[in-house]
Amino acid sequence: MSEDTDRQAIDNAIADAATYSNPEIFHDLYSRLRRDEPVRWTQPDGHNPFWTISRYQDIMNIERAQQQWIAAPRTVLRTIEREESIRRVTGSSQPMHSMMHMDEPDHRKYRRITQEWFMPPNLRTLTDSLDELASSFLDDMSAAGTEYDFGEDVAAKYTIRALMKIIGVPAEDEDLMIDITQRFFSPADPSINKGKKIDLGNTLQGAFEYFNNLVAARRADPRDDLATLLCNATIDGEPLSDHDRNSYFFLLAIGGHDTTAISLSELLLALLQHPDQLERLREDRSLLPTAIDEGIRWGSPANHFMRTATADTEVAGTTIHEGEAVFLCYPSGNFDETAFDNPREFRIDRSPNRHLGFGFGVHQCLGQHLAKLEMTALFNQLLDRTESIELAGEPGRLASTFVSGVTSLPIRYRLRQAQLV
Repeated sequence: MSEDTDRQAIDNAIADAATYSNPEIFHDLYSRLRRDEPVRWTQPDGHNPFWTISRYQDIMNIERAQQQWIAAPRTVLRTIEREESIRRVTGSSQPMHSMMHMDEPDHRKYRRITQEWFMPPNLRTLTDSLDELASSFLDDMSAAGTEYDFGEDVAAKYTIRALMKIIGVPAEDEDLMIDITQRFFSPADPSINKGKKIDLGNTLQGAFEYFNNLVAARRADPRDDLATLLCNATIDGEPLSDHDRNSYFFLLAIGGHDTTAISLSELLLALLQHPDQLERLREDRSLLPTAIDEGIRWGSPANHFMRTATADTEVAGTTIHEGEAVFLCYPSGNFDETAFDNPREFRIDRSPNRHLGFGFGVHQCLGQHLAKLEMTALFNQLLDRTESIELAGEPGRLASTFVSGVTSLPIRYRLRQAQLV
């Protein structure tokens, strides 16, 4: 294989969804990039070129320099074909007008609308309801017998149900929200597209029609939920436009459960693959907060975001020109040997653990505290009510360059005697 051919193969692997659903391939690729080419000019087939950034500190430096690196022009990696499709559907480079795609000062104004809802003091009021919800899923496991798919039947449904309760989406629409999320974020996954091209316009139209109906329902019957809050939200004294409000709903509804669901499954899988760590957690529940952070670092479901340089700048000795985009690979940063001690070792007591699982800077995940609260409630129930857990089949992984990880996790378990009825 020639040097040019080998280089093209690496570029294509960086943009290949399959890379991010195979931990062995991913770690082999990115450990080499961190070592040999931490800032790499990347030109995958079918994509506009970009710089791949694989080291932790470089990612952090870019994310904290919000004036120098902006989100709006190119927020996530898409094929040229998909970029052109978005432009045809929306008339812009982005599928919607959401916080994820905004820069300052607009980003701050829109984030402020719901930020208080997602802060720890407010979320503490959800503790009892999350405990009850988590307990109901353990009841389902009890009714199922001794085998269950934790990923599909617990993690995915638990996180979407928790989020829908906060937003105000009826529980019967759970499957619809999961389907919209998967079609939007993971159109390349064969288990989702079923061999057919997913139409972005139809996906967005269906979601926006749903949220318009939800708004009408809340205007007729206001409640104490985020849907009612967004119905009445204003920016600079003006009500949100229908498009901006629906974009906000879309981001909250689809962006707040898939990464948490994957993190739950990744944490449980890691514990099952490291039984000494599971036993230690059973014996010392005070380790659950650090175990959750380690699970998020280990699974790193959010693979990347992209930023665009507003001026010529240097990253790790390489000049990146104004208008060029960078691909910030968060999982690579989370396994950077210069940032984490023995990063390929799963340790539930890892501290400090300043991982990039929630991003960094002004775009750091709005729902990070909710995600940890949800994970805490479910794992407390799981540890309280099970005597043993083991794998009952091969885990299934979502293939996507944006969000990927374990989505199917067949387990075999034995409940504590007090739970048997």
